[in-house]
Amino acid sequence: MDGPTGVVFPATAAGRRSTTALGRAVVADALRAVDPVGARSAEHETDWRRGYVGHFRRLVEAGLLSRDAALGIARDGLAALHTRMRYAPPHGGPETTPAETFASADPEPPLRTATVTGAGPVERELSLPYRGQRLRGDDLRRRLDAWVDAGVIEPSCAEAVGLVLANPDWLDLRDQRVVVLGAGAEMGPLPSVLRWGGDVVAVDLPRPEIWRRVLRTARRHGGRLHLPVPPGTGDDDAALTAAAGADLLHRLPQAARWLAGIDGRLVLGNYVYADGATNVRVATAVDALTVELTRQRPDAALAFLATPTDVYAVPGDAVAHAERGYAARGPARRTLRLISGGRLLHRNYPPGADPGVNDSLVPQQGPNYALAKRLQRWRAAVARDAGALVSFTVAPPTRTRSVLRNRALAAAYAGAHRFGVEVFEPATSNTLMAALLVHDLRTGGGPAQEHPWRDETYAAAHGGLWRVPYAPRSALGLAVLLGLGGARA
Repeated sequence: MDGPTGVVFPATAAGRRSTTALGRAVVADALRAVDPVGARSAEHETDWRRGYVGHFRRLVEAGLLSRDAALGIARDGLAALHTRMRYAPPHGGPETTPAETFASADPEPPLRTATVTGAGPVERELSLPYRGQRLRGDDLRRRLDAWVDAGVIEPSCAEAVGLVLANPDWLDLRDQRVVVLGAGAEMGPLPSVLRWGGDVVAVDLPRPEIWRRVLRTARRHGGRLHLPVPPGTGDDDAALTAAAGADLLHRLPQAARWLAGIDGRLVLGNYVYADGATNVRVATAVDALTVELTRQRPDAALAFLATPTDVYAVPGDAVAHAERGYAARGPARRTLRLISGGRLLHRNYPPGADPGVNDSLVPQQGPNYALAKRLQRWRAAVARDAGALVSFTVAPPTRTRSVLRNRALAAAYAGAHRFGVEVFEPATSNTLMAALLVHDLRTGGGPAQEHPWRDETYAAAHGGLWRVPYAPRSALGLAVLLGLGGARA
């Protein structure tokens, strides 16, 4: 059958590769053992592209029954995805599952490692770029406290970053090999780890515009960059820019062989992103790679950045914060809620909920984005339960290129501050997240928690979405209008 190669969606009986059929089936299988009614509801959803939101919320709510329920949903969801998704070899041949590709002969030539050592200074003090300044020491501590007071980050986030501030030697990551899958991503830790003199193993597509930017960053700082190149590639920047890269989507076994041969303790960081259905394909490829590498390298640590625009269980303290804001809302917002028939600006949580369920899914981002990000959450929970060191952090809303390409989402972010949500610049976000990665690597992944939902809330920097008075979707349209108005002004 002609069509895409590499990691692909399974074909239906009619020969189509349906993202909707795959999404419905994975969610249903994930729910089946814990919530059979929810599983049937997902299977029979007729408008998946709009109706997926409720089913992804149900995955979280069903997992609150117990630790075993949450882990069962994660394991069953992962199994459903991996048994369904296929790998179509680029050079032809029968399709397999992505996991089966690692046991078969790979016709691709092996990649070699090129190493670039930066000529810049090595920093041993945590500093955070913020609104034109670089915050250090007490200034950074005051900013963290201000974010906690405003509900922008969880108190545990400020505590974790404070520990890194108090232990600047933790920033020396030369004892780790930080693998950045998606080296060109704006949210990844590559600039910070190189600034701190660490070793980054960079993986991204063979696109010169990506590697030109990555190499400029490496030369500017004092760390070492290790990148995959074909045999015979020269070591000058022009040759590396033209040839570097590993294609996880189409040449998964080749990339796995190269990474397995990297010396040192691996920290496998997942920062990949693609538009639309390709996001699920790439996320599946990375997850298959993760399973294979951790099989070969059991001491590998895993790192994930979670999106704030998802569904999370949140602690009672966050619910109480939101309730105080709701009680103090002004008359204009009370009137707006009244005349909208309750559709706008309704409360974020039922009073006294503990845990509360924060539903910040943005329907316009689509079910493929939601599935790709949920896959990462499932892997983090299952790996942590198996004893792996896992760094999992909810990152703040950030003005990345991918967000700004979506006009409605860009407008919502522009108007979000009117409702108590702070949207971060990429440099602030990626530095803050890199500091939290350091914390987790040095403390064993943070304190042990009794339930996966508590692991997900630890050190979260959600930008305020968990603690604002209003359910985020009930304010989304207004934020878009206010953001568009501000842009015109």
